Amino acid sequence: MKICVGLSGGVDSSVAALLLKRQGYDVFAMFMQNWHDTEGTLHGDCEWEEERFVAEMVARKIGIPFYFIDLSKQYRQRVVDYMFDEYARGRTPNPDVLCNREIKFDAFLEAARRLGADYVATGHYCRKETLPDGTCRILEGTDPNKDQSYFLCQLTQEQLSRALFPIGDLCKPEVRRIAREADLPSADKKDSQGICFVGKVDLPTFLQQQLKSVEGDVVEVFDAFYADNAKFLQDKELLTRGTALSDEELLELSTPLVYDGIRFETETYRSGKHHIKKTRDKENPWGRRIGRHEGAQFYTIGQRKGLGIGGHASPVFVIATDIARNVIYVGEGENHPGLLRSCLRIAPDEIHWIRPDLAMQPGDERRYRVRIRYRQPLQDATLLMREGGLFILFDQPQRSITPGQFAVWYAPDGEMLGSGPINR
Repeated sequence: MKICVGLSGGVDSSVAALLLKRQGYDVFAMFMQNWHDTEGTLHGDCEWEEERFVAEMVARKIGIPFYFIDLSKQYRQRVVDYMFDEYARGRTPNPDVLCNREIKFDAFLEAARRLGADYVATGHYCRKETLPDGTCRILEGTDPNKDQSYFLCQLTQEQLSRALFPIGDLCKPEVRRIAREADLPSADKKDSQGICFVGKVDLPTFLQQQLKSVEGDVVEVFDAFYADNAKFLQDKELLTRGTALSDEELLELSTPLVYDGIRFETETYRSGKHHIKKTRDKENPWGRRIGRHEGAQFYTIGQRKGLGIGGHASPVFVIATDIARNVIYVGEGENHPGLLRSCLRIAPDEIHWIRPDLAMQPGDERRYRVRIRYRQPLQDATLLMREGGLFILFDQPQRSITPGQFAVWYAPDGEMLGSGPINR
């Protein structure tokens, strides 16, 4: 059996290759270059060149053939262009999920098979099992601090049938130990951060390659807004009814609040000993304008850093963005009402079942554990399949449910069953 290891230059893929070689498989390594530009990267240089150098040294140390492939064109078309489009729409994409679906286990897999590979192996911390009928199961990694199954949530059965995850049963310290004992060049290399194959970036600068920067208002929303908001009060009432909700009520519950009703009137006043005329906002019980930003599309729900807003006792978070009016809304404190929601929706054509044999049908209700971002602890929830999509109703309100991010659901035994981008 011939196996191609996607060798990135990091310790995880290095140990994956080493273990397969020790197990007697016919192994070769392939390094993929997916990015050329340096604009927006914090280091301002081509990190991939260093990564390739380390990967080649690792392959030489292990004693396996090494190949290089440039997939930058496919990466830009399938991942980066998708990112720009999503941000322009006010959604927050996950490029790592798309990279695995569109690049590592598609374009890269095709290239590996042209070189004779039967399987592609990666350094993901997750586990795979194959049932007697050939159905593939993908489960959380053994290391609870490094489980990376979330990033594989869009893979198909065909893709999984060609995938191997040699370190899924190991914990990170053990992987480091194996690498050091084998004297691998990547043994003490730090884990990569940032966008998959692009690196650590200043996101606004990166996005400004295609998205225009336009100044707008930052509006702080006060608690009084929620006490007067009919939808907020209606949603609270709907939540008391559990899952006994109509399709229309679920759609309403999954729809986030809008804040365009918070408007400001100005007044003139005289200031200082020279009584200079100035303009200010009249007091509004629902909110106030507290700053300026460079483009609502550059911000995401739950964002705390990069706002440049002080003078608050507790941290300030983005609770909503209005792309059409170019306004971002913020709230003070991690339990601000605008940060918390209990229901989300996935559109019918975007529901992805890793296990098609377990797919829900309209009218089905099931209990699963769900996460809405990488490394979030799994949350208890009820999934309700309706004609209008899949609704996820959480037992406890969730912070920062973000359109464009992926909601992923798991069985009690840790098997990842399906996923979909959050629509609302």
